[in-house]
Amino acid sequence: MKANICAKEFVRSRQLEAPLRREREQYLSHLLKQGTSETHVRVVASRLLHINRLLGLNALRNVHTAELEVATQGWVAYIQSHQTRVVGASTAYTFRNTAENWLRFHNLLVSPATPVKPFDTVFAGFMHYITITRPMSPDSIDNHRKKILQFLAWAGERHDDISNVSLNLVDEYLEGKRRAGLQPRSMAAHCQSLRTFFQYTAKNGFSEARMVRGIKSPRIPRSNELPKGPRWSEVRRLLSSAANETAADLRTTAILFLCSIYGLRGIEIRGLTIDDFDWVNETFSVHRAKGGKAQEFPIVFEVGRAILRYLRHGRPSCASRHLFVTLKPPYRVMNQTVLAKVVGFRMKTLGIKLARYGTHSLRHACATQLLHQGSSLIEIADFLGHRNIKSVGIYAKLDVRSLKQVVAFNLGGLQ
Repeated sequence: MKANICAKEFVRSRQLEAPLRREREQYLSHLLKQGTSETHVRVVASRLLHINRLLGLNALRNVHTAELEVATQGWVAYIQSHQTRVVGASTAYTFRNTAENWLRFHNLLVSPATPVKPFDTVFAGFMHYITITRPMSPDSIDNHRKKILQFLAWAGERHDDISNVSLNLVDEYLEGKRRAGLQPRSMAAHCQSLRTFFQYTAKNGFSEARMVRGIKSPRIPRSNELPKGPRWSEVRRLLSSAANETAADLRTTAILFLCSIYGLRGIEIRGLTIDDFDWVNETFSVHRAKGGKAQEFPIVFEVGRAILRYLRHGRPSCASRHLFVTLKPPYRVMNQTVLAKVVGFRMKTLGIKLARYGTHSLRHACATQLLHQGSSLIEIADFLGHRNIKSVGIYAKLDVRSLKQVVAFNLGGLQ
């Protein structure tokens, strides 16, 4: 009897879905183009039948989030009554998430109006400032966005006008962060975001210029015990350490070569595409994170071999043109957290001791090695894509042997 009921429900769902077949196929085709695996697309296709059935969709129309919540509860109840299926921790989430993505694709999901917060307008102006007026790298934009949102949410509970936010209030906010356990380096990052924000507000007459000068970063203790980057002998050991031929190992090795030989930033690694590599002329292009200019490099033999091995045996076949993508579907560009984690894990596995792990430590090692080989600071700055030559002045401090011969050292224009 129950099987007959399920069969009738399925037939009815097919009838309800028929008018939406073309729209559904458009959406499923979109998922495939985004790199979603065929297996997952089939799961989504089946789930859409139930979504349309529970929402009563026989034609495209706006769906409110409250209606979607009712349908989600109906799905949970349906699973509970099923003989062979069990409600799990993700049952409601997967249904709701699939439905939201489907409705958003057709611009049909209607969310309740978000109440206006005290500083929404000034925050929108600030985001325009750091993305358009004074464009920053995507990672810097995201970091500033998160920190300023936290601050404005806290300040919004105390004032409704940015002109009333005083330096004492900022100090109170930072003191709360310190008491919550933030370390000096994290505190300095918050201070930097706040200074950038108040530079914008002062420039537009929302606050006084002294706000920027009054936000002081804490002193970050400098550790002389652990270096900022690995020694070049450790880098060589790192590059030859891939014992396995798994997709993850091949991807990590290719990343390590690019970081070590060319000193690329993490965001530049993530921004590389397959189209950036010209294998005929043995060159590749990097779009610099700071300044946005393209810079061309020759493909060193070992680097090219590592990348080709990853492309042939490690990189999944997908629609994404990014060079380094996730190992599991839906395939998409790696995020910064994963990138830093895979690089740091390989270093820690080999017992390399550093103050901080990640791609930037290899950039540091690359610059130091260039200095040891006799490159001038201006040459290093050009190679690493620095806009300001003063950014590489730190490497002169690290090279004690070269400092002993400072009279003969070519500062390459550094004043």
